[in-house]
Amino acid sequence: MSVNSSLDLPSNIALVHEWFTPRSTGGAENVVQVIDDLLTEIASKPELFSLVNEERLEKNSWLFNRKVKTSFIQNLPFGISHVQQYLPLLPFAIEQLDFEGYPLILSSNHLVAKGILTSPDQLHISYVHTPVRYAWDQMNIYLKRSFLRRIGLGPLIRWQLHTLRQWDQLSSSRVDYLLANSNFTAKRIWKYWRRRSEVLHPPVDVNRFEWNRPREDFYLSVCRLVPNKRVDLLVRAFNRLKLPLIIVGDGVEKEYLKKLAGPTVQIIGFQSKEKIESLMSRCRAFVYAGIEDFGIAPVEAMASGAPVIAFGKGGVLDTVKCFHSDSDKGATGLLFPSQTVKSLVEAIEFFKQKQLWRDLKPELIRDWSNSFSQDSFKDKFAKTINRAWREHVNSCDIATSDLTSSS
Repeated sequence: MSVNSSLDLPSNIALVHEWFTPRSTGGAENVVQVIDDLLTEIASKPELFSLVNEERLEKNSWLFNRKVKTSFIQNLPFGISHVQQYLPLLPFAIEQLDFEGYPLILSSNHLVAKGILTSPDQLHISYVHTPVRYAWDQMNIYLKRSFLRRIGLGPLIRWQLHTLRQWDQLSSSRVDYLLANSNFTAKRIWKYWRRRSEVLHPPVDVNRFEWNRPREDFYLSVCRLVPNKRVDLLVRAFNRLKLPLIIVGDGVEKEYLKKLAGPTVQIIGFQSKEKIESLMSRCRAFVYAGIEDFGIAPVEAMASGAPVIAFGKGGVLDTVKCFHSDSDKGATGLLFPSQTVKSLVEAIEFFKQKQLWRDLKPELIRDWSNSFSQDSFKDKFAKTINRAWREHVNSCDIATSDLTSSS
């Protein structure tokens, strides 16, 4: 086995992610890119694997013309563009990928990537963004306004999710070392898989954002417009308060939210990175009502110097330092206790009454966001995989020694 002498990592490393497509790009894909960069720096450029790869056609993508080994889903009708429609096949498809010749495999998992098949002499480390949300605790939220449920396929979808839960729990035992993107995700991993995990917050490109621009009189939300984000709570709260709210994002709930929105709420759809950066650097506060496993957007808002008002559950408990009193100088936002319109309205009224955008200093908020920078992530991740690899090599050496002595 060829190893890098500086960090003892093998030269053949595989990196697995569910899919690479411009239609579904977010925090998980950013994590994969940073891990790819890191492995290239400290060991060697990894071989990439995924169910499908559409990014190879995107000239502005980091994956343009990059070789990615894909599954049979790549060749199915609409497999590349609508991979999620093949959900019942995805566990089987990920198991067909061949990892022979890769001593170290890292997977980036939010659905099935952790379910790859490896041998006892291979080390599999999985970075878990979430156990499958719509198969576990958020199943009913996703099904509530599902088109398939409305046309009578609800029982079939529930059965498919039942079988997915069984495979999800079973396949979790195949991973040698689990990393969770937050304490909330670590708790969900223990709840559903009964596995311990190490918490390592994902990398955020905090240097993209300006933090010292004047604050304007509008609030901001940036997220996908899907049921579990609970953007409907934001719309109803700002309708009641008659305060200006700008909502950036696209998704299945867009038309529903437009009908719900009052005159002070603007839903402006998908926007460029530059536009989002500008809005974050100028908003009075960033608001969020969903439950995120980590939540990159609130950290990006804080990198812009913006206070965050969010529902106090999930990943924001790791990222947002809640204001409690006037003597609390290290706060970066305000967390409301209940996922209701009433609780959100009370939090915004308190924020407005106290004029917290003046007391929560942008420079201190920005400084706190540096805890989640790409450099911080790379440093911690490199130490973690190096430690796990050395433990793996030592255990293999001990096993070989035991076999030799017994013979």
